[in-house]
Amino acid sequence: MNGLLIALVVVAVLVLLGLALSVRIVQQYEQGVLFRLGRVVGVREPGLRLIVPLIEVLRRVSLRIVTMPIQSQGIITRDNVSVDVSAVAYYRVTDATKAVVAIENVAAAINQIAQTTLRKVVGQHTLDQTLAETDTINVAIREILDGTTEAWGVVVTLVELKDIQLPETMKRAMARQAEAEREKRAKIIAAEGESLAADQLGAASDVMMAHPLALQLRNLQSLVEIGVDQNTTVVFPAPLMSTIQELGAFLAREQAAGTTPAATPTTPPPTPANSAASASTPPAVEPPATEVAFNTDSNRSPVTRRG
Repeated sequence: MNGLLIALVVVAVLVLLGLALSVRIVQQYEQGVLFRLGRVVGVREPGLRLIVPLIEVLRRVSLRIVTMPIQSQGIITRDNVSVDVSAVAYYRVTDATKAVVAIENVAAAINQIAQTTLRKVVGQHTLDQTLAETDTINVAIREILDGTTEAWGVVVTLVELKDIQLPETMKRAMARQAEAEREKRAKIIAAEGESLAADQLGAASDVMMAHPLALQLRNLQSLVEIGVDQNTTVVFPAPLMSTIQELGAFLAREQAAGTTPAATPTTPPPTPANSAASASTPPAVEPPATEVAFNTDSNRSPVTRRG
């Protein structure tokens, strides 16, 4: 009786052990690849699955999207600038059988191919293209990875450049370039403003030429603006060019009046009859010297006055 009880207990333990070895649970986000004596016999969907112990093996493969960081790579760009670029890739398994049979470790393989692809693609671009055209580089890396991993039953959904480290000397050079570009824009904007202001001033001068009183009104407006500040000095604008012309004309008149020659008496040349008469007659008394006064008025002729 005791021997029979012991046998039943042993059988029950063996059955429980067999069930424990044969029961497999496949999660909702997984697929199971069933091997029977080393050969693939099919894929098992999520749920409770039973296998034959020691004969069948169930390999579970996750179908969720995997986030894989690509460690920083020292890359020399096409214009010979050394940069450190890191990225991140997202992939998921679409064929569980290929992911198990075609490659030993799909995660490690994708990580290695992603590093080499990142170095290759970034090295084909210049530094400016790497900084400005990140979307193009991301698409190029994803297409290369996707074409390689398709045979492994894996789809690369997204690749993004995460960080680009530049040398300190390059950072300073780029800062100087950006500052020069800003100064260039400022000068161009200032020149455009001067051009527009000149156009408006030209239009305003045309209006003032057509309406002379407009200039006087503008002068009065300037006086009002100056008077608001309660200044002790009042600056009254005057037509400068016309004032200079009037001053030049006045100086020219004064110079012409000062250089006019004095009037002197003229005597006729001596003749033979006159010379004989002068020999027989005594010399005449000379008249007193004449005093000539000049009027500085340019509109009047010199006046001769005898003393």
